[in-house]
Amino acid sequence: MPAKQARNARLLVLLSGSGRTLENLLARIDAGELPAEIVRVVASKPCRGADIARARDIPTDIIPGSINPEALDDLVARDRADWIVLAGYLRLVPITPTTRGRIVNIHPALLPAFGGPGMHGMKVHAAAIDAYRRGEITESGCTVHLADDTYDTGPIILQRRCPITPDDTPETLAAKVFNLELEAYPAALKQLITSATG
Repeated sequence: MPAKQARNARLLVLLSGSGRTLENLLARIDAGELPAEIVRVVASKPCRGADIARARDIPTDIIPGSINPEALDDLVARDRADWIVLAGYLRLVPITPTTRGRIVNIHPALLPAFGGPGMHGMKVHAAAIDAYRRGEITESGCTVHLADDTYDTGPIILQRRCPITPDDTPETLAAKVFNLELEAYPAALKQLITSATG
């Protein structure tokens, strides 16, 4: 008898903005590179990311502000979600007994550097450039980690690195780091999914 094919992991994606990470994950799923399906998208406000999800007929909710613990647990149960994937979700996600160890985040720096409240987007890259100019660092990158009760902490799954060069600006560094994120997030999710399914 042929081996039973493992089912795809069910992902609940939380986002707040452009949806570039969502687009990347959908492309990797479509290409057969990520054994997953996105079962729901939750956006903290109306945004392009929510529009992308709706265009793909993915159930999409707008939940303004921060999602409360009960609502998150209800969504996980209703959608039978295996993992909660933060894709540019600019809110602190409540960790509950149901969700602990199942919320994955990507941060555009080499944590623990340049993380914490308010450290997102260009603020992260500007801080990295400043540190480079002071001679404190020579590289940046991205970190995929399991979320815990505070911003940008929790066990690191993987990091990807790139050099900072003298002509870099926050914008050019952001582009280099995002290119790393395009590879790092699907790789980390695949690693988690594979280890969970044995």
